[in-house]
Amino acid sequence: MDAKLVAFHDLNRFGIGKQFCELNTQSYVDYDGAAATITGRELSGPPTDGISNLRFSNHSDHLLVSSWDKSVRLYDASANALRGEFMHGGPVLDCCFHDDSSGFSACADHTVRRLVFNYNREDVLGRHDAPVRCVEYSYGTGQVITGSWDKTLKCWDPRGASGQERSLVGTYTQPERVYSLSLVGNRLVVATAGRHVNVYDLRNMSQPEQRRESSLKYQTRCVRCYPNGTGYALSSVEGRVAMEFFDLSEAGQSKKYAFKCHRKSEAGRDIVYPVNAIAFHPIYGTFATGGCDGYVNVWDGNNKKRLYQYTKYPTSIAALSFSRDGRLLAVASSYTYEEGDKDHEPDAIFVRSVNEVEVKPKPKALPNSAT
Repeated sequence: MDAKLVAFHDLNRFGIGKQFCELNTQSYVDYDGAAATITGRELSGPPTDGISNLRFSNHSDHLLVSSWDKSVRLYDASANALRGEFMHGGPVLDCCFHDDSSGFSACADHTVRRLVFNYNREDVLGRHDAPVRCVEYSYGTGQVITGSWDKTLKCWDPRGASGQERSLVGTYTQPERVYSLSLVGNRLVVATAGRHVNVYDLRNMSQPEQRRESSLKYQTRCVRCYPNGTGYALSSVEGRVAMEFFDLSEAGQSKKYAFKCHRKSEAGRDIVYPVNAIAFHPIYGTFATGGCDGYVNVWDGNNKKRLYQYTKYPTSIAALSFSRDGRLLAVASSYTYEEGDKDHEPDAIFVRSVNEVEVKPKPKALPNSAT
């Protein structure tokens, strides 16, 4: 086994292996069965190893990309141009923007870094005791939030001098290794190993506002909050997505459901693929999912319909991001080792223009009136 695959196993990056199982959860209905005919424009100068995440800026079409090749790259997606690059001491597992030309990175070398592309300057904001899996920036509190495989969540103030003793705001113990984070307003959702989900109010981090267990039976892969702040979507390695709501009342919890996706039927059995990525459209609130089957699907969560399926990408979908206005969708086509070490297509980033028909919810058909 080569060094790279050993690293994937040692870091427990992905829960390797396709799952075969019988499924009884709710399915979506295809709206029209249509598939897009293009995958989008491929960005030049992509990472040379697995892509861990990508994110569009809130201010422009700048795209921040982190990779297992130890880099964080800044692209101008519209111009198809690489604007800057920083190298780290280990694989970079996540990244996020601060403003249009700076951001933060989460690294397997245990560091949290601040990256300023305009001035080609970086510094270490702080450290964890194990690889840092996730990073988010809260515009409301001005804090950087990181989750690690050391089973902690940490909050940092990047406005002061660098160095953990000056920038660390708080450390919050988690029940297991942190796999995914998502922010909406003052709410933070933390998904960990062991199917734990903690919900925090950033204004009072002393303890979780809610402690939950994933309604899905297998390992969590991704969590993303609804843009309207009412709940979150959570995906797993077994080809399902759960739609959850923060409102704990009976009426609120009656809205939650799970559905199956990213699978195919073969010899009478479902071949089930991990769902690696979820991205919500900023205008319509519909969302895209990306799986190890190489497909990107777009869903209408309110009407429980699949709106669109794009043409299959060369390999696994590792990450997704919509631009701030929803006109562009960035797709990381990057093998995620769900089938172990094998020859695979090169890692690539595709940016495609989004047509309204792909993401806008369809009006519900009214029943024919009785005559």
